[in-house]
Amino acid sequence: MTKILSGKTAVVIGGSGGIGAAAAQALAAEGATVVVTWRSGEAAATALLATLPGTGHLARRAVVEDSSSLNALAADVERTLGRCDILVNTAGYTRPIPIGDLDALTDEFIDDMFKVNWRGQFAAIRAFAPLLKSSGDGLIVNVSSIAGLSGVGSNLAYAAIKAGIDTMTKSLARALAPAVRVMSVSPGVVATDFVPGRDAAALEKVAPTIPLKRVATAEDVGRAISACATHLTYSTGSLIVVDGGRAL
Repeated sequence: MTKILSGKTAVVIGGSGGIGAAAAQALAAEGATVVVTWRSGEAAATALLATLPGTGHLARRAVVEDSSSLNALAADVERTLGRCDILVNTAGYTRPIPIGDLDALTDEFIDDMFKVNWRGQFAAIRAFAPLLKSSGDGLIVNVSSIAGLSGVGSNLAYAAIKAGIDTMTKSLARALAPAVRVMSVSPGVVATDFVPGRDAAALEKVAPTIPLKRVATAEDVGRAISACATHLTYSTGSLIVVDGGRAL
C-alpha cells in the first residue's frame, strides 16, 4: 500500500537527536525520504539513518547560524534528491537562567540565542523556500514551545524567541500561501536532554503537575510534526500545542 508521504522529501534541521530524530522517524514511517542534519553529532545522525524505514535517507552537516551552510545544504538536496516538500526546524539550544536574574542575560548570550534559535530557523526557510514553492504542496514545521505563550521557560530570552517563532510562523503562512503551509508545534516539558540539568528526577517531579500526569516523549512531538504533513492539510499559520495540558 502506498504511504501518504511516498515520493516526498523532508529535511529535518537538527535531526540527529531528540525531537528531530523522532520527527525523522515519524516522517519516514509515512513514506518520506528524509534528510537529517547534524552540527557536531555525525555519529548519532549516521546511526539514526540505519533505523529509518524506507531507503534513500541522507545525513548532512549544517550550521544554522551560518546562512552559507544552509544555502549549500539546499543546493545539495536539490542536486541529490531533486526536491524538498517538507522542512522541519528543530535545531536550537538553551540554558536555564532564573527569570529574575537579569544580569545573567548578557548581551552576548541574548544575541547568540537569537542567532541560533530564531535567525537560523528563518535562514533555513529562506534557503529552502524556492524548493518548497516548486513542490506546490510545501510544508514548514517550526518547533516552538509553550514558553512562547506563557513567558515561562528555561530563560526569558528563550521564551521571547519562541514567541517570535510563532509570529514568524503566522507571517510566513500568509506570505508563502497557497504553495507552502507553515505550522508551529509547541511542546511543553519533553523527556530529552535539550535543557541542561533537567534530569530524570526533575522530570519525575514535574509530571504530577501536568494534567495528563506525564511529561512528553520526543515521539509525542514527532507524531504531531508528522500530523501536520499527513492529516492537518487544511491548516496553516496554526500553533499545535503538545503539552499534556500543562498550560491549562
